[in-house]
Amino acid sequence: MAQICVVGSINMDIVTYVDEFPARGQTVFGEKVVESPGGKGANQSISVAKQGKPVALIGSVGDDRHGDMLINDLKENNVNTSFMKQLSNTDSGKTSIIIEKSAENTIIYLEGANKKLDQQYVRESIQQQTDCEMLLVQLETPYHVILEAMKTAKEQGITVVLDPAPTTYVTDELLTYADFILPNEQETKLLTGIDVVDEATALAAVAIFRKKGVERGVLKIGARGSYVFEGDTRTFIEGIQVPAVDTVGAGDCFAGAFSSALVDKLSLVEAAKYANIVAALKVTKHGAQAGIPTLEEVKAFCTERNFDCHIQG
Repeated sequence: MAQICVVGSINMDIVTYVDEFPARGQTVFGEKVVESPGGKGANQSISVAKQGKPVALIGSVGDDRHGDMLINDLKENNVNTSFMKQLSNTDSGKTSIIIEKSAENTIIYLEGANKKLDQQYVRESIQQQTDCEMLLVQLETPYHVILEAMKTAKEQGITVVLDPAPTTYVTDELLTYADFILPNEQETKLLTGIDVVDEATALAAVAIFRKKGVERGVLKIGARGSYVFEGDTRTFIEGIQVPAVDTVGAGDCFAGAFSSALVDKLSLVEAAKYANIVAALKVTKHGAQAGIPTLEEVKAFCTERNFDCHIQG
């Protein structure tokens, strides 16, 4: 069984590296194209597993060659795949990603098998995992499936962590079932109408989330850091400066590390600090999953930078 359950997408990322993004209608030369396992659900699951926590992923892939590759990759990374479906006559989810030399990226998402994940299967899968303490969800799978997962978790007394991406499918009803929310700066702006640039704007955004029923979370503002909120308490965590080469999956890496720290009973601020460290290390490496650091790598980085890392193995 697993301490952390993840409901989410499993994709094959088709990644093209370029010097600069092409303008509309423009042709540019690329450096290389790489196939790399991804998907927000899979990325978050592997982030949890690499922090030494038992994790199970609930999701679906197709019966194409990518489906087999995706399942094998999850198994090799110690993710419990017992609750995954491999659907016949269906393509696995795919993303087309362009990464420029600044490490920024653009993504086109093809849902594939992720779109066919059904409510009843997800409900039953969560109910069977009696050791699950925390549910981690995002929105690259159907809205009604994620809502059902969150409702089931609440019925089971499981803590729910929501990574609200993509924000298109975030509703006020969905937010009422979230114990924690982890939006980046663009997601915060879309959900609250506020561009978080300083403490005052962070306070205003937090006030809106609280009105929607979310009392705890982390507003991520990229390399600048993040604002952690818990009721009336707010804490700013400064960003960690590293040479970034690939930001794909950094948010997923953060979510997995954050959830892992919470099951170790770290405080919200300590969990956010730990996740910040793990995500900073991730962007120094290529690959949404390959770039996620192990617990040993994180501890070495903490020793090197003189950071406090309280997470357990």
